Amino acid sequence: MSKIEIKTASSKKEIKKFLKFAWKIYEGDENWVPPLIYDKMKILNKEKNPFFNNAEAEYFVAYRDGEMVGRIAAIKNDLHIKYHNDGAGFFGFFECINDQEVANTLFDTAKDWLKQKGFAVMRGPANPSSNDEWGLLIEGFDDPPRLMMTYNPKYYIDLMENYGMSKIKDLFAYRIDNKKIVTSEKLFRVAEIAKKRSNIVVKEVNMKNFKSELDKVKDIYNKAWAPNWGFIPMTEEEIDALAKDLKPLIEPSLVLFAEINGKAVAFALVMPDYNFILKKMNGRLLPFGIIKLFTQKKKITWARIITLGIIPEYQKRGIDAVLYDEITKRAAKLGIDKGEASWILEDNAMMNRGAEIMKGDLYKKYRIYQIDI
Repeated sequence: MSKIEIKTASSKKEIKKFLKFAWKIYEGDENWVPPLIYDKMKILNKEKNPFFNNAEAEYFVAYRDGEMVGRIAAIKNDLHIKYHNDGAGFFGFFECINDQEVANTLFDTAKDWLKQKGFAVMRGPANPSSNDEWGLLIEGFDDPPRLMMTYNPKYYIDLMENYGMSKIKDLFAYRIDNKKIVTSEKLFRVAEIAKKRSNIVVKEVNMKNFKSELDKVKDIYNKAWAPNWGFIPMTEEEIDALAKDLKPLIEPSLVLFAEINGKAVAFALVMPDYNFILKKMNGRLLPFGIIKLFTQKKKITWARIITLGIIPEYQKRGIDAVLYDEITKRAAKLGIDKGEASWILEDNAMMNRGAEIMKGDLYKKYRIYQIDI
C-alpha cells in the first residue's frame, strides 16, 4: 500500500480544494445537500470568521499517490477552555474515503497537533464548534439533513470507533408533524394555562428594528443555554455575523419572542428548510441560486426549530408550550406541515419532554465522540 502523505491547507486555493473534497465523498448520494461554497469558505476563513478571534485551527489533507483521500481540522477553542477547562481540543470538517488507515492517519495528525497545544482529550466532530454544525449522524440516514445540520456516510461511525473513539454525548432530532400536533390536547391546555397565569405575550421579530431585536437575542441566548453541557457563549461578533447571514432568509412570523410584563424572556428561531432548494444548487449561489432561494421558498414544506431558549428563572412556567403552539399555527399558515426540533441534548429533560408533548418522533441521532490524547 502506498504511503499516505499529509499536507496543510492554508492558501485560499488550498482551502477551496479542502472544501470541495466533500463532492468526491458524496457523489451519487441522493440525501446529501451540497453546502454553499461561498458560505463554507467564509467559515473556514481565519481572517473573516469571528470564531477565530478566540480560536486557532489547522486544516490537514491526506494524499495517496497524489490523490486527495481525506481531510480534517484540528481546533483549539479558547472560549471552551475558559468556560470548561476540561482539557478538550477538537477535530472537525472530517471527510474520508472508506479506509481505516487513511482515517487513522488523519486522526493521529489532529491529535498530535492538539497534544502540542497541551490538550488531554480530542472531541468532535465540531465544525468548528457547538454553536455551528456539531456531531456525527449515527441514526437517520434515509432522509436529507435539515438546514444547518450535519450529514455523513454511515461508515464514518466505524472509522471513528475502530480508531478508539467513544461516545461522550448524543444529540437528538425530532420530526414534528402538524397532523399529530393538533391531537395533542396537553400542549394546547398547558399553553392556555401558561398564557393566563404568567401574562405571556408572543411577538414576532420586528425587522425594521433589527438591531435592538438582536440585542434581546444576545441577552436571552447566553443566559438560556449556559447550563447546557458543552455550552460556549456566542460572542457579539459571532451573533452579528450569523444574523447578517440569516437576515435575508428569515421568515419573520417564525422568529418569536415571549414577553412577560414587557420583558423578553424567551426566544425561538425557526427557519424554513432551505436545504430543499440548496440541494439543487450544487454549492453555487450564482448565477441563479439567489433567485431560486426566493422564488421557490413557497414550495418548502419543512422547517427547523433551530433555537428555543428561556431565561432560567422563567423556565417551568409553560412558556415553551406557548411558543410551540404559536410556531405550529404560524407554520401551517405558510404551508409548512413538518418540522424538525434539533439538536437537543439527550439529557435535556425539559426540551425532550417538549418535543414529546408535540408528539414528535425521535428520528435522527448525532454523536459527539472523544478519545484521550
